[in-house]
Amino acid sequence: MRAPYRGRRLHGVAILGSSAILALLAGSLAAQTAAKPDATASRVAFLQLYSVMTSPRCQNCHPAGDAPLQGDDSHVHLQNVKRGADGQGVAAMRCDTCHQTANLPGVHLPPGSPKWSLPSQGLKMVFAGRSPGGLCRQIKDPKQNRGRSLENLLDHVANDDLVGWGWNPGDGRSLPPLSHADTVAQMKIWIAGGAACPE
Repeated sequence: MRAPYRGRRLHGVAILGSSAILALLAGSLAAQTAAKPDATASRVAFLQLYSVMTSPRCQNCHPAGDAPLQGDDSHVHLQNVKRGADGQGVAAMRCDTCHQTANLPGVHLPPGSPKWSLPSQGLKMVFAGRSPGGLCRQIKDPKQNRGRSLENLLDHVANDDLVGWGWNPGDGRSLPPLSHADTVAQMKIWIAGGAACPE
């Protein structure tokens, strides 16, 4: 009697062991499936980001040329202002000559931020005139974005005071199409999906 009972017990342990292994494999496959980046959601999120980056509040400071743009129509900055090597203007036309550390009160008076400038001459980070795919590839390229990782880019958009100015641009200026919080949320989706770029 003991031998058959022991066989049944060993057989039962083997079945339980096999079931546990199958459950672990199934759980592992489910976790891999759940963790797979959603490239489609990532591309859709980047298109939302693109609408912000190509709004006047962003592209005016990320022009293709060496003169900043201004106004909701993104016209070339008056007074013949130029980028300069460090992005803060040239000679007597330095940005901080007119742009103070905060917005001046009143419609269309010079906006301000403690770090007011364009990107430097060496890393222009052009937004104006870029296609969605081109801008996507550019902003995640460390050779063009000051060596920033995707996490650094998220921190830049979420916490940089000059970037944040875009949602507090002073009287008479339009806001980007998404709120700052929504922009950060879309950037998180873009990154979580593998920072996929539109074609």
